[in-house]
Amino acid sequence: MKGEPNTSKLRALPSVDKLLHSEHGAILAAEYGIQIVTETLRNELADCRESIKAKLYDHASFFDEKHILRKAESALEELHRSLLRPVFNLTGTVLHTNLGRAPLPQEAIDEVMAVMSGASNVEFNLTSGKRGDRDELVETWLTRLTGAEAATVVNNNAAAVLLVLNTLARRKEVPVSRGELVEIGGSFRIPDVMARAGSKLVEVGTTNRTHLADFADVMSPKTGLIMKIHTSNYVVQGFTASVADRDLSALARLHDVPFVNDLGSGTLLDFSKYGLPKEQTAFEAIQAGADLITFSGDKLLGGPQCGIIAGKAELIKKIKRSALKRALRVDKLTLAALNAVLKLYGNPDVLAQKLPSLRLLARPQKDIQNVAKRIATPLQEYFKDDAVVSLSDCKSQIGSGAMPIDILPSSAVKISLSRSSGKKLGLLATAFRGLPIPVVGRIHEDAFFLDIRCLEEQDEKRFVSQITQLKFKL
Repeated sequence: MKGEPNTSKLRALPSVDKLLHSEHGAILAAEYGIQIVTETLRNELADCRESIKAKLYDHASFFDEKHILRKAESALEELHRSLLRPVFNLTGTVLHTNLGRAPLPQEAIDEVMAVMSGASNVEFNLTSGKRGDRDELVETWLTRLTGAEAATVVNNNAAAVLLVLNTLARRKEVPVSRGELVEIGGSFRIPDVMARAGSKLVEVGTTNRTHLADFADVMSPKTGLIMKIHTSNYVVQGFTASVADRDLSALARLHDVPFVNDLGSGTLLDFSKYGLPKEQTAFEAIQAGADLITFSGDKLLGGPQCGIIAGKAELIKKIKRSALKRALRVDKLTLAALNAVLKLYGNPDVLAQKLPSLRLLARPQKDIQNVAKRIATPLQEYFKDDAVVSLSDCKSQIGSGAMPIDILPSSAVKISLSRSSGKKLGLLATAFRGLPIPVVGRIHEDAFFLDIRCLEEQDEKRFVSQITQLKFKL
């Protein structure tokens, strides 16, 4: 090969037409389409020419027809592989913002599938035969579960807060306690959301202590509403003081403005009965005097990504008339999934079995340990003497800003490499992410940890079956 002039090797390359009309090329064209296969073959031939010119090859078969077609097929498979894929979340964070947050129950999946393949009555009233309101598809259950008069749904809770402020407090002042000016995921800050909504933030109190008088001192004809914001991703402890909802509600009524309570993650049920921390429920917030509440659908609620606004009917009516509401509305798939999840809350006795997020959060440590023991054995068989696979008690966290300081007893599979280094552990983590169903764990204390809380028994076989496909060398 090295003795041949480059021009002869270039001439020996097959043409695009020849490749397309080969048996293998015809199969690729039938599967992917002639246009994209032609483009891929041209790219592969261009790479071959560059390799010839740079003498970056060691065998003549590198340029033959079969090799080029195999490379093209690999490129086409990679191009058509979905970028959004299911993964095993073994990070120890149950409601992981970057990994899709709450997994949906089968009931929600079934309802989504029922409406996704054809026409549905998303904005059509089947009784009157006229245009309908898509919020009515979920409003009955939302008002029943929250005690609110009316409700509407947008694409996430940040959008819910933005819409409420833009509708009710545009070009007006909104007093908020300094201790509640949170920054949520992706560097989104509450003051920035308020500014985008056209509202003027008025900070009251201090980081750790805010009193009713602090709010009363800033109330004026310019005030649009009073807002309370759940500190979803941090907690201030020690010498603290905050204003009770009922007192803020009374102050708001005195000045004829709404009191809005942003619950953040939000919950429809007292989770303390499942051994989880107590959080104010949506129902309790309404009963405590909130005119409007906002909260997420895909965190503690356990549903699809959305933001829920519930409260006084007259305020919800104003919000739904906003032009911004149309830009932030959700589609039929979200409504179908949300409605299915809300219906599950109608029977709390079986909720922990049917709602995956709650089932994972309330999962007994003993159950987690049993799964961890079973998968540790095939992992040790794979690594042999290159690593020690052991069990380790650990702490899971709820995630997505929900109950930030609360941790859950869990069990992990700990993989300690015989010749460990930060670089090698990083390569091991990459290898696990490269599996057919990517496995996302975490590096901690000079080892690779797989927290098994989110690996249930029904997924155990799928996890174990792909261990031999790990591509890792110590």
